[in-house]
Amino acid sequence: MSETVHLALPFILPAQAQKHVTHNAGLVAVDTLLHLAVKDRDLATPPVTPAEGDRYIVATSPTGGWTGHAGEIAAFEDGAWSFHAPREGWRAYVEDEGRLLVHRSGDWADVGTLVSE
Repeated sequence: MSETVHLALPFILPAQAQKHVTHNAGLVAVDTLLHLAVKDRDLATPPVTPAEGDRYIVATSPTGGWTGHAGEIAAFEDGAWSFHAPREGWRAYVEDEGRLLVHRSGDWADVGTLVSE
């Protein structure tokens, strides 16, 4: 096993060269995913001038640099997009809507609608 079960954080392996690279990648993933807040969930195309650390839930039918990542978390880190596939139960606050979502059955759902079920 080369990564953690829930967040897929990389393990530092015995006799691994440049351990700091693996450790730093894990720190970046924790910084991105812990207490997750995203800017928007309705964009299918990456913003032209994202700020370092901006995060989005990629909308349906993505294009450009987000192609193939619908529903995933897109994070702008070190000048490039990285993607994180959400797992069951992940929560994300959507800043432009003021809503809390939970990932359930392969999709993002508003927590308010789940409470009323």
